[in-house]
Amino acid sequence: MKIYGPNHTNFNPYQKQMNKQSEIDTSKRVQSDKLQISEQAMKMQESDKVQPQREARVNEIKQAVENGTYEIAPKQTAEKLLQFWK
Repeated sequence: MKIYGPNHTNFNPYQKQMNKQSEIDTSKRVQSDKLQISEQAMKMQESDKVQPQREARVNEIKQAVENGTYEIAPKQTAEKLLQFWK
């Protein structure tokens, strides 16, 4: 049976792996992440912005609903639903 003293050179066999890992981490830090947005995504972001005409129409409808003067055309609504689901 061999007994080594407290100054054994292979005391932590994983130390070498840990050192290699830290070297790899530092080399990866040099690179930086890049973000590219496609043209389609840029168009989608632009379309999310509310146009002034649409905002005015929405406010107009909100006021009509609050006042109780908003009238619904049931026939037109049903036709639009049928067109959508065909």
